[in-house]
Parts: sequence; C-alpha cells; structure tokens
Amino acid sequence: MTVHLVGAGPGDPDLLTLRAASLLAQAEVIVHDRLVDRRLLASASSWAELVDVGKTPGSPRNSQAEINEILIDRGRRFETVVRLKGGDPFVFGRGGEEAEALRAAGIDVEVVPGISSAIAGPAAAGIPVTMRNVVSGVTIVTAHQDPNNDRQLDWSALARAGTTLVILMGAARARSIAERLLSGGMRADMPVAIVTSATCDDQCIERLTLDRLGREPVRNPSVIVVGEVAARDVLHDVPALASLVEGVPS
Repeated sequence: MTVHLVGAGPGDPDLLTLRAASLLAQAEVIVHDRLVDRRLLASASSWAELVDVGKTPGSPRNSQAEINEILIDRGRRFETVVRLKGGDPFVFGRGGEEAEALRAAGIDVEVVPGISSAIAGPAAAGIPVTMRNVVSGVTIVTAHQDPNNDRQLDWSALARAGTTLVILMGAARARSIAERLLSGGMRADMPVAIVTSATCDDQCIERLTLDRLGREPVRNPSVIVVGEVAARDVLHDVPALASLVEGVPS
C-alpha cells in the first residue's frame, strides 16, 4: 500500500509527467487540490474515488490535519492512492508534512515531482529567473505564512540579496510586499512581472515597477517576479546585436 504524492504541474495538463499520468490511470483513490485542472481528473479510471480537499481562502474546510487523516485512512485501505497537488509536492505544497504523517502511520510514500509554478510562471512569460551577466541566483518564497510560526521572512534581507525574487501566493499581500521591499532598500523602479494562471489558456502577464505593485488588485493564482529579469521577454523581444556577442552584458 502506497500513497503517491504527485505534482500536477503549473496548470497545463500537457506539462504532467509520464509517471504522474500513469499513476492517475491506475489509482483507486485520487485526493486532489482545488486548483488542479479537471482535465487531469478525467484521465482517472472509472472506478477511482475522487476526493476534493481543496482549500477555499478564508474557509475552515479541509484543514491540513483533516487531509492527513483522509490520506492515512485511504492509504490503509487501498493499494494505490494518489495525492494530486498543484505544482510540485515539496514546493509550498505541504507535501513534507503529509509524507511525515503517512510514514508515522506506517504507510509507504512515493514522491512524483512536478513542475513548480515558481519556475513555469516566469518561463511562460519569457523570463529566465537566472541569466548570465544579469543575475546568478533565484529566491523562491511564499507570502502565505503560518500565523503560528514566529519565523517570519526578512524582507529587508530579500531586498538586498541581489537575486531574482519569485513570490507565490502573494496576490492578496502584493502592496505589503512592495512596501517591505522598498523599506528594505530595493529601488522603486525595480522591474516586476505578475503572471496569472501561468501556462493555462487564460494566462495573463502584467509588467510594472515595484512602486506600482499592489496599487491595483492582483488576481489569483499569480506568480510575482521581482528583479532585473522581470522586464525581459526572451520569447518575443528581439535582442540587440551587442547582447549576442560573447562576454558583452545585455
């Protein structure tokens, strides 16, 4: 008996891994998140039980403890259980917590990585999160933190880090994020990109500067990219000839 923690990818069903697709077709139970594309569930077998544990913002429904109990219950009764999670199970997906709960209950766990929206979102907008001669690192954070955890993000340190900053679950806190980064010393005209519904048919890309971030509502689900590369679109913009010369910064 095994519970498979499966990453569904950023949205587009075509970005599902082959291993994930195989497990969906053979699973007896699929426990899935709210934002998982329904076309993925259509590939499940006709006898599979589909359990929606999606969390609606502001709703007490389906706490993490309740989800853990569901996984343990199904994991004890069925041979193949899929826990289908958006993106990658171990990138702000609480996959680690679920794996620990299952192992503590004596249930085997397999992790099937998925493409995280933290990478897919910028890529879909033509934004390389690292680029030679521009930026050599990327920092991925969530703006949705556990209120019971005293370890809060140091936004001033993030403002000084010099890496591309990718923020997940930051739509509702966009203005606060901007103000904290500005207070930390990040310049007001730092490029920002907001990628909404990344890789999906209704994908939307907005480019602005840090001082404008959050002045208008940001829709969910969105990935917020902050850094020099956020102004780029390598999929559509024609680069200057000088940028193609070896060793010349672009």
